[in-house]
Amino acid sequence: MLSLENLHVYYGAIHAIKGISIRIPRGQIVTLIGANGAGKSTVLRAISGLTKPRSGRILYDQAEITGWAPENVVRQGIALAPEGRRILPHLTVYENLQLGAYSRSDKDGIAADVDKVYGLFPRLHERSQQKGGTLSGGEQQMLAVARALMSRPKVLMLDEPSLGLAPKLVAEVFEIIRAINAQGCTVLLVEQNAFTALGIADYAYVLEVGTIVLAGEGARLINDARVRAAYLGG
Repeated sequence: MLSLENLHVYYGAIHAIKGISIRIPRGQIVTLIGANGAGKSTVLRAISGLTKPRSGRILYDQAEITGWAPENVVRQGIALAPEGRRILPHLTVYENLQLGAYSRSDKDGIAADVDKVYGLFPRLHERSQQKGGTLSGGEQQMLAVARALMSRPKVLMLDEPSLGLAPKLVAEVFEIIRAINAQGCTVLLVEQNAFTALGIADYAYVLEVGTIVLAGEGARLINDARVRAAYLGG
């Protein structure tokens, strides 16, 4: 469904992504794990059009989308819930959700999707008229994911959804990710919480300093001695 072929990304003279190739099959959860600075977020930025690759190709349903403008990537069916949530704090929960549907004009469909995300995130429904900036960290993360869903994506990219959350909320957010995937949405997950990410991933890539050093089924990598030593503390 979505693939990267020999992708290279630079920030000035810094070679951030060094010729990686990955595949995200339709209907699966694929995760990228790695330490800070490994290049995980850069991969998502390149796919979403926020950062232009120096070379290589990004293919979506066999069509090349390398270097597309972000709004065109969203219209094609790929949405990003960025690291740090980046909701608009002065807007209400409902207004943030409406903003997530900016690329759409089907009012009835948008209203139906607001109800759908409220079903996934009941707390957002309770706080629909509350300013985004007054929400807890966990609620803001839920809002960031819900806002991305409002574009009705076929591929949802999540950048560090567990960052800064208490363990109980981490478990809740990951259960919601499972539910989103079960409804037919393909998920590309970037996550430092390697144990939790591998626990829900169909397939995983380990990224180190811009290079893929290991890949395999999530269930296999969670028991790999190299992964356990580097990322799981054992």
